[in-house]
Amino acid sequence: MHIIGGGLAGCEAAWQVARAGACAVLYEMRPRRQTPAHKTGALAELVCSNSLKSEQVDTAPWLLKEELRRLDSLLIATIAPKARVPAGHALTVDRELFAAEVTHAIEKDPAIEIRREEVANLDPEKIWIVASGPLTSDALAGEIARLTGSAGLFFYDSISPIVDAESIDPSIAFAASRYGKSIDGTDDYLNCPFDKPQYEAFVDALLAASSVPSHIEDDHVRYFEACLPIEELARRGRDTLRFGPMKPMGLTDPRTGRRPYAVVQLRSENVRSGSYNLVGFQNHMRFGEQERVLRMIPGLQHAEFLRYGQVHRNTYINAPALLEETLCLRSSPNIFFAGQISGVEGYVESIATGLIAGRNASTLAQGRSPRALPRETALGSLCAYVSGADPGDYQPANITFDLLPKLEHPPRDRKQRHALVCKRALESLEEFLLCPTLS
Repeated sequence: MHIIGGGLAGCEAAWQVARAGACAVLYEMRPRRQTPAHKTGALAELVCSNSLKSEQVDTAPWLLKEELRRLDSLLIATIAPKARVPAGHALTVDRELFAAEVTHAIEKDPAIEIRREEVANLDPEKIWIVASGPLTSDALAGEIARLTGSAGLFFYDSISPIVDAESIDPSIAFAASRYGKSIDGTDDYLNCPFDKPQYEAFVDALLAASSVPSHIEDDHVRYFEACLPIEELARRGRDTLRFGPMKPMGLTDPRTGRRPYAVVQLRSENVRSGSYNLVGFQNHMRFGEQERVLRMIPGLQHAEFLRYGQVHRNTYINAPALLEETLCLRSSPNIFFAGQISGVEGYVESIATGLIAGRNASTLAQGRSPRALPRETALGSLCAYVSGADPGDYQPANITFDLLPKLEHPPRDRKQRHALVCKRALESLEEFLLCPTLS
């Protein structure tokens, strides 16, 4: 099997192929050709944070890692513990040691051949796993566009923050569509209304907030006008936001009977029930700053953020229009996608899709049909989102509990709910592993 990309997803995929008794060819163009973000030629180089997120039991990030451990993930079960550094409840690693350990493990495996070269063409007779990452080369991106259609490939990522529905104050946020127009007769949005002093204070805080430093030189010049960060809009004039994503036209605050001075609209996530995204609120603020500033929005003073906003370069496919839950192309079942190019966000999510693609590609090579993991698991739900979200408004996702199916009779206490969801997920995974026809 031929795997493109020596990042987190590609390395995990190659390892899983080798564990299944097959041979893998892993293509990595670095260091012969570097990307704008990477600094070394090491495999699995971490270019942003060195955190693999929470290890606190019964959280969604913990659940995803626990499932990966039970599936013998190289990067999570073996390498991460060796490279771990103290960071409270987070699984945080020494970047250099982590990359060195992964590189050593892959290089010494006799079933894995590493080729330091760029791939520009996908031979349809071979089995491929494309895990080339968010900075996929132009040549390979062109080949993917040829296979999927140019509308199936995105080159820029504009992500709005997502908040838990239960953390929105219903006494302030009101349901309404502009001018009373909606698709199905229901109010499509929740609206967070500002008066003038609230708006002025919000703009001041936005302009003073610190931004995430780009790990890609001059990345700021690549923003599209159609998806400018809200802080960049604020710099263009104090009223720019009121005439852009915060325009109040066509809305009436039921508490005052008047049009708000400005408004932030929240749209329900069509697949991710129980959560709302802040429409047009992509930004480049540090996560801590986002939490502080965005909680100044009336109705979001106690908001729990399931995902923070981002704006960055990111090559990824429109996976819901193209992929099965097994991560293979519907039009070419011998081509799998994994990692950020499939539309997942985060280190662990990339490792997870690499593991799934590697296992499923190996199953296909053995003449059997790959099977999706149970929907009750974090792994299965992540793949269900990637393959089943709205292709007309597809945005990359981290693992959160709202991706997993709801409990039939959920307890009111959130911690109890999360514990039961995790218990159900792990039991479902164990059943899957005990049935050889499925695993």
